[in-house]
Amino acid sequence: MNVRSAGERAAGTGTAPMRKVVVWDLPTRLFHWCLAGLIAGAYVTANLGKIDLHFLCGYAILALLLFRLAWGVIGSDTARFARFLQSPLAALKHLSHFRRREPDTEVGHNAAGGLMVLAMLALIALQVATGLFSNDGLFSEGPLAKYVSPAVSDRLSGLHEFNFNLILAAVVLHVAAILAYALVKRHDLVRPMVLGWKRLPASIPAPRRASLALAALVFALAAGAAWALAAFV
Repeated sequence: MNVRSAGERAAGTGTAPMRKVVVWDLPTRLFHWCLAGLIAGAYVTANLGKIDLHFLCGYAILALLLFRLAWGVIGSDTARFARFLQSPLAALKHLSHFRRREPDTEVGHNAAGGLMVLAMLALIALQVATGLFSNDGLFSEGPLAKYVSPAVSDRLSGLHEFNFNLILAAVVLHVAAILAYALVKRHDLVRPMVLGWKRLPASIPAPRRASLALAALVFALAAGAAWALAAFV
């Protein structure tokens, strides 16, 4: 069954019975809010000169990133990249109807939101990668800085600082989009990411959720990889 078209048909009747559907699993929600907190922590610790804490935030972000990349392949339906990544044309088509007030029948990310997720993960991956090779010009350096020349480390340090501005811009755009959906379309995108569920037409099947045990195993492996990088490289 085509979930989106079924939802649109159901919503179009205006009389479709509604039910609670879990659209975001717990691992995805924890990833989202933990990442937001760690990005804020990385920003604050960098500005306060707390480099040791800044590196800890970076390693934690690396663990979350590795987890999310794996979860995007083997996780729950709405977390899988193959289920929500669409073409830029699909995103533009979705945005062309933005001012149309209609029920929210999206099970997961819409076409524009999916590309935003991809862009954010790419920026965070670049931030982590450059941070591993960076230095603060004084006493601290990333665990991989010793494998490149000082000049390369300096250039990557500059890119690390610049890229964080792009991440902040993406965060502002993300928050602005959430507010715009709330004001224009009356879609609450925050509550589902907190509670996990939203009310959808009963004709829309609930997405498959992967087990929490699998999520715990994937995160343990991701955290172990980040810890090994910090401790032994």
